[in-house]
Amino acid sequence: MSNEDLFFLYDESEDTRTRFVSFVGQACRFDLGITVTSQFYGKLLVFNIQSNRFAIIGNDDLKEPGYLEHVYNISEEEAEELKEFILSLF
Repeated sequence: MSNEDLFFLYDESEDTRTRFVSFVGQACRFDLGITVTSQFYGKLLVFNIQSNRFAIIGNDDLKEPGYLEHVYNISEEEAEELKEFILSLF
């Protein structure tokens, strides 16, 4: 299949800033990559390197009950630690 056979919705390049952070809370260890880009309208692309799961997260998402637990397949206690960390980034 060549590029001529594809219908692109968008194809953009952008310089981004990515932070890699590893921390241990009371519940577990997190190894994260956090990418800041204008592509997601102020939200962060947060990827968990250990579980190979990622989400585009903003303040509004963190207010949704069970959101982090579902996206990252983690416990409520682990999600609370992750939420506190992500809130500190905004």
